[in-house]
Amino acid sequence: METFANLAGGFATALTAVNLFYCFAGVAMGTLIGALPGLGAMLGIALLLPLTMYLTPEAAIIMLAGIYYGGEYGGSISAILINVPGTPSSTVATLDGHAMTKQGRAAVALFASAIASFIAGSVGIILMMLFSPLIAKIALSFGSVEYFAVMLLGLVGAAAVASGSRLNALVAVLMGVVFGTVGTDISSGVQRFTLGFPEFISGISLVALAMGIFGFAEIACSHTTSISDKSSSKIRLRDMLPTRDEVRRSFGPLFRGTALGALLGALPGTGPTIASFMAYAQERRVSRHGNQFGKGAIEGIVAPESANNAAAQTAFIPTLTLGIPGTATMALILGALIVQGIQPGPRMMVENANLFWALIASFWIGNLFLLILNIPLVGLWVKLVRVPYRFLFPSIICLISVGVYSIDLNTFGVLVVTGIGLIGCLMRAAAIPAAPFLMGFILGPLMEENLRRALQLSRGSFVDFLSSPIAAICFALTALALLLPIAAALVAMRRT
Repeated sequence: METFANLAGGFATALTAVNLFYCFAGVAMGTLIGALPGLGAMLGIALLLPLTMYLTPEAAIIMLAGIYYGGEYGGSISAILINVPGTPSSTVATLDGHAMTKQGRAAVALFASAIASFIAGSVGIILMMLFSPLIAKIALSFGSVEYFAVMLLGLVGAAAVASGSRLNALVAVLMGVVFGTVGTDISSGVQRFTLGFPEFISGISLVALAMGIFGFAEIACSHTTSISDKSSSKIRLRDMLPTRDEVRRSFGPLFRGTALGALLGALPGTGPTIASFMAYAQERRVSRHGNQFGKGAIEGIVAPESANNAAAQTAFIPTLTLGIPGTATMALILGALIVQGIQPGPRMMVENANLFWALIASFWIGNLFLLILNIPLVGLWVKLVRVPYRFLFPSIICLISVGVYSIDLNTFGVLVVTGIGLIGCLMRAAAIPAAPFLMGFILGPLMEENLRRALQLSRGSFVDFLSSPIAAICFALTALALLLPIAAALVAMRRT
């Protein structure tokens, strides 16, 4: 009953005219950005971070969250229609979705994607409502030692599951931690690594770093070309309904994909992309129609789409209740909360309960908005997908420059974005992932703060770090994550 009372209060806040507007604006922009190949929700959130400084915390987070899960909806539009995924998590939808488009059944594929996304997102929201308060209550017993251990495990875990080399991912984490130390030492007041620039006394701006590493670098290093003539199918609402056999075959993939996505979304370091690939692979193994996968099977759309949207919702659980972002996008949203003066974690549900439950309520509202946007307005999205990349490139660079300049009306911010963008390009060339870098940048200062506080309370002794059961388990898992790849490599060398 307490949960329903809190949710009612959240709806009272979310249903105000201002918050409704920003909820709709967020999901609409998220759908558009997700549908445009080469962009994605990450870039949209990075571009709009400066705007959130002029909004109330509720409006800011509701809008950014809408962009995030709206992008998961929108990414499947271009994947199905033109065989170009709008987001990484929608890549799997190209396999069977575009095959259905070639068969003249694009409308059915889009309808199945929208319905699966809506149902899975709703299940993810319910899980948030049920488990977030429980996790927060458990985490209230955490001290500085436990927080440090959990954050360390989160960073190492994110590096362990990152794409590409694990060594490169760990390098990215360490780079992020180093960048996070720039500015004034919170304990001694000493200025660190400012290079003589007074603008760095308060540290590197999260907005500038996010827009540089994900916005500038993405655009500067991208080679996306026009896709204006890849879609010839006409989308009609009356053709959207699948056959009875397809409806019957969709129930199993829908619930299996939702369950898998909800689980993986709540685990730091996984997220919608991994969930969608695993759901597709799982469904192909268990389906009696496995030979039809890749040829237009409805299961090949329903399973990954339900998985990535369930994961997009449950990814908020560790971010809001523990302050541990599971993905780079969640790290950006966590950073936006910190900019607003709100510290995510177990205290958030006590000190900012109204914000938390307003966000939960906005998820229900946003999911309804997305259902409206993704079914009747498919024709509009098709036209927007055809925007030539040569027009997007200068527009986004301009938005990045104006956005970072608007923070403090200082051109130094534009120089910082450019410099970080160039670093991002070098990281791409060296195959160093950007997501662990961002997570290291955000969690690094928090880890340092908790480490110092723990050492001050224990008078410099490290005994407390091992006497705490939670911390000891986290340290053991961290060691396993670091040592297992080395052990596996040594075993492989011996066999050869």
